[in-house]
Amino acid sequence: MITLNNLTVSYGGTSIIEDVSFMIGTKDKIGLVGKNGAGKTTLLKIIAKEIDNYSGNLVIPKDTRIGYLPQEKLLNSKKTVYEEAYTAFDEILEIDENINNCIAQLQDREDYQSSSYISLTEDLENLNNQRNILGGESNEADIEKILKGLGFQQEELHKKVNTFSGGWQMRVELAKVLLKKPDIVLLDEPTNHLDIESIQWVESFLSSFPGIVIIVSHDRAFLDNVTRRTIEIVFKKIEDYKSSYSNYVLLRKEKMQHQIAKHTNQQKELAQIEEFITRFRYKNTKAKQVKSKIKYLDRIDKVEIEKFDTSSINFVFPPAPRSGKIIVEAEDVAKSFGEKEVFSACSFGIQKDDKIAFIGQNGRGKTTLSRMIVGELEHEGMLKCGHNVKIGYYAQNETDLLDSEKTVFQVLDDIAVGDIRKQLRNILGSFLFSEDDIDKKVKVLSGGEKSRLAIAKLLLEPVNLLILDEPTNHLDMQSKDILKNALLHYDGTLIIVSHDRDFLQGLTERIFEFKNGNIKQFTGDINGFLETKKLQNFSSYEIAKEQEKKQKKENAGKIKWQNKKEIESSIRKLQNKIKQLEKDVEKNEQEVEEIDIKLSGTHDDVDFENTGKERHQKNLLINNAMEEWDVCHKELGKKENELKKLMNNE
Repeated sequence: MITLNNLTVSYGGTSIIEDVSFMIGTKDKIGLVGKNGAGKTTLLKIIAKEIDNYSGNLVIPKDTRIGYLPQEKLLNSKKTVYEEAYTAFDEILEIDENINNCIAQLQDREDYQSSSYISLTEDLENLNNQRNILGGESNEADIEKILKGLGFQQEELHKKVNTFSGGWQMRVELAKVLLKKPDIVLLDEPTNHLDIESIQWVESFLSSFPGIVIIVSHDRAFLDNVTRRTIEIVFKKIEDYKSSYSNYVLLRKEKMQHQIAKHTNQQKELAQIEEFITRFRYKNTKAKQVKSKIKYLDRIDKVEIEKFDTSSINFVFPPAPRSGKIIVEAEDVAKSFGEKEVFSACSFGIQKDDKIAFIGQNGRGKTTLSRMIVGELEHEGMLKCGHNVKIGYYAQNETDLLDSEKTVFQVLDDIAVGDIRKQLRNILGSFLFSEDDIDKKVKVLSGGEKSRLAIAKLLLEPVNLLILDEPTNHLDMQSKDILKNALLHYDGTLIIVSHDRDFLQGLTERIFEFKNGNIKQFTGDINGFLETKKLQNFSSYEIAKEQEKKQKKENAGKIKWQNKKEIESSIRKLQNKIKQLEKDVEKNEQEVEEIDIKLSGTHDDVDFENTGKERHQKNLLINNAMEEWDVCHKELGKKENELKKLMNNE
């Protein structure tokens, strides 16, 4: 259990979080969301005990283990991936060292009965117990399982960490967090460094994680699949809902509608009361009523409408210029960097109005092919753009390419030509840059602000081929939705490199999968592609058939089990029925014998006529019971044979 009481955080005299209090349960899976700069990362760092410049109280139980993954952290480690991952077990490594020390001391001693010797053996036993509790025996298996789940190949485990890109180094950091088996996992934008398959693996891991998980992410699908509680930081306060992000958005909307209706009704009531007070304030005959209504106004709890931050970028792409039918044509295209082959002998065509997603693990060639189409990289084979193709390109590192010394306005003004220059302030305004903001230098902008500025550059010239490489990095949920809506209405050809499933869903109609040096094409959207991948990832077609046969067998087994239960139930019912009929026959036969004794006696008071009728009725009951008994026995025989056959076929 974590408790935060009256938490306030300020920077430079300006508070970003004010008087916030809430509790976190031992198994809570929380999505921490909000606009860029709202304080999400700050709150994570406070819980991770990375910073302490706040007022209020943070209560975390003693000995709680915390695993924290920041947004960015360049390792530059000279260790191999496997060796670096093993440093996650620092406690176990320390215990191993102490165990070796104990063993070394015991080997040199023969005073087996001394208290110091016994104390050493007890220390050794305690250390071994601690090691077992921390899972020391499964370290190597855990390392391989988690690193491979995050996308590392077997041969890559023994390469130096500093030979990998920053994104892959962050995967090593994530692996270390998960390997520590902490009580609390804190993740700040973890999906920025993962491909779709790795994201799905992490989702599965975190969903079954037994402790607390708190995630800062702009990946709606990731949050929905992992979290069951959403805390949004908005206007320095929090909104706390016990639901996934998507449900939270709906619940928040409903709450707002309810509040607005309640507020509107109350305002009407207050207006009527105030009108009454104003009208009759000075009339003696109404003095008592006026006084009563004034007291009512003093006591009433005013309904306040919660203010949510609804600002978001708002724009549309310029109409695409006319082009030929063929946008990009490639034949036997290959690309290598030194000895590393990215892909080879790839052929494909991209036609006018195609909407394509580039999918695959990081480092498999998505960005490389994008840069080749733009003309930034040389290659082997034929790759050319069609007639009158005009390209707009958003690079994955586009924000790093912005001149940090230029102002926001200068970034656009330096490349804008013609009439569009008159619209620069309006364009910047639609991307949330106010009159004060446009004079800020790029170097003081946040990651989200830089992303918005880089996207704004794409509006300066009409293009008919948009290539966007990870455009949603650093964008908040609302800004991503606006960008997606603008792309849905874009009338040109679109290529998107992204791992954000929610963003891609409904946006593209073709998939280029980059894998094992090849580019495989798939017709359909991202959900269809992922469903297909599930089958491919499990096995080949033959194994899939085996799975189908196994499923049929299991289904047949279930049906057989159900039939067996039904037959056994019928047999029990028939057996019980037969027993009851036998009891009924025995009872009626005894009563007939008693009647016969009566009739054979010399008692004058016996009503022979009615007693004879009673005897006849009893005999009828006996005969009917015997007939029913016979039917039940025959049915029982059939059911027993059915059960025997069913058991013999197993």
